[in-house]
Amino acid sequence: MKLDLDRCTGCKLCQLVCSVVNFGENNPKKAGIRVISRLFTDARYDVVVCDQCAVCIDACPVGAISMEDGVVRIDPDTCTNCGVCVETCPNGALFSHPDVDYPIKCIACGECARLCPRGVLDALAEVGKVAS
Repeated sequence: MKLDLDRCTGCKLCQLVCSVVNFGENNPKKAGIRVISRLFTDARYDVVVCDQCAVCIDACPVGAISMEDGVVRIDPDTCTNCGVCVETCPNGALFSHPDVDYPIKCIACGECARLCPRGVLDALAEVGKVAS
C-alpha cells in the first residue's frame, strides 16, 4: 500500500473517523490507524496502518486471525488478547486498548481515505472498495 505522506498535515481526522466508524465513539486511541509526528524529516508525519501482510495470522496461537477477501480479520470471540500479534506485526499496525478485548487494526473499510481532506490515503481507498 502506498500512502502520500508528503500530503499529510497531521490533522488525525483518519483516526477520528476510524474510531467513530468502528466503535461509535470519538476516541482516536481506538483507531486502526495512527498518525505519528516526524517533524524533522522530509515527510513530517508517518501513517501507521495495516498493509494486510498477514504475518499475524501465523503468529496467533489460537487461530483467531484469518484472511478474508484480502483483508486480515480478527475474530473477537476467539481472540484471547494475548498480544502475540501486536508484538509480531512488522509495521506496528495492531493496537491495544484497555476497553477492547482484542487488538485493533485496519479492516480496510476505506472511510478514512474517503474523508481525508488531503488525499493521503488514496491507496487505502482502493483497498476499501475491494474489501467492501
